Amino acid sequence: MDFMSAGPVLLPTLGSASLSAPDYGSYANSEGLSGLPAGYPSHLGQGTFAWTGKEFDDDGPHPVYNLTDSELAEIRCGKEYFKSLELDGDLVNRTNFPLPTLGPKLDELSQEIYNGKGLCVIRGIKPDEYVVEDLTIIWLGIQAYIADQRGCQDHRGNMLVHIVADSSSDVKLGHHRHSTSAISFHNEEAGDVVAWLTRSSAAKGGKCIVSSAYTIYNILAAHRPDIIRTLAKSDWPFALPRFQCRPLLFWHDSRLVMNFGRTPLLGNAVHPRPDHLPKLNERQREALDVVEAIAQAVQLEIKTQPGDMHFINNLAILHRREGFVDGESSQQKRHLVRMRLRSTRLGWEIPDDLKQEWDNAFDKDAYQTWHLEPMPGDVFPLRKYTN
Repeated sequence: MDFMSAGPVLLPTLGSASLSAPDYGSYANSEGLSGLPAGYPSHLGQGTFAWTGKEFDDDGPHPVYNLTDSELAEIRCGKEYFKSLELDGDLVNRTNFPLPTLGPKLDELSQEIYNGKGLCVIRGIKPDEYVVEDLTIIWLGIQAYIADQRGCQDHRGNMLVHIVADSSSDVKLGHHRHSTSAISFHNEEAGDVVAWLTRSSAAKGGKCIVSSAYTIYNILAAHRPDIIRTLAKSDWPFALPRFQCRPLLFWHDSRLVMNFGRTPLLGNAVHPRPDHLPKLNERQREALDVVEAIAQAVQLEIKTQPGDMHFINNLAILHRREGFVDGESSQQKRHLVRMRLRSTRLGWEIPDDLKQEWDNAFDKDAYQTWHLEPMPGDVFPLRKYTN
């Protein structure tokens, strides 16, 4: 489908990603790391998830879909119809939030996320026109057409994660959720689709930055297949959300799946990795650094606007955040609301090593808590090793 150009999409200058011919050394001899793992393809086809930011130029398709005036009016009608039913807000679905004209377009966007480029941004909602309850109903109503299942994000059943700057303690300042610093590429530990509603944007910086795991794979397959073997080995010692040794990269059900974060593997300044946990070896550290370098070389930057709804395939697309500076007014303080989603109809088969986190997140019988505003840490505790 055609995306509509809507606002600046910024492209980086491609740089070196250390893609010289590999020196396999003792790894290749002792561990057989010089070729691709058995069953892994030599190349993943273009035209779907394998894209570079450079392809999203002014004349090509953009991942931003601009809502028309008539579609915005239809969304308001859907919201009013749902409210007339006097249901709890978390019960929003396609039936009780009808979008007869926009709905089929959102179905196309859902296909694009699951089987196309792997991302979209829906733009046009103006948060300052709605009270927070109504804005959340609209957020959930549009979501219902992208993916019908919503996942818990911690053991207390919190469904909404509020990503806001908070310097009230060193722990919060060093946590991705409350830091203003740039963060490296990663995936969320559960959810087919990671979604954000931008309630307000920062005075400076804070762009959403994404990169295709499929493109990263193709570059590695051509230049460093040894790194693909390293990524696919099951000896990566994750500290989050439970200690587990598993791969970062999977070829599963004829699809490539990447799932990792650097902090659960390396720790950070605020949360150093405990001495009793295994450390990464030199080969693994190099693999992380090369993946990050390639991801940055082919990344797509999207300048976020208030009201933007981001939907990103969490299995095929990596994401990170640019550092930012908040302003004095509430309208210039970055506030994102994150959710984890899964489509009953389009959801991918999940690798066994990841199933536990998916099952925990999407357990229909799990207790759910919906906080419409940021809550204190004892209500929504910070994880020690966030992605």
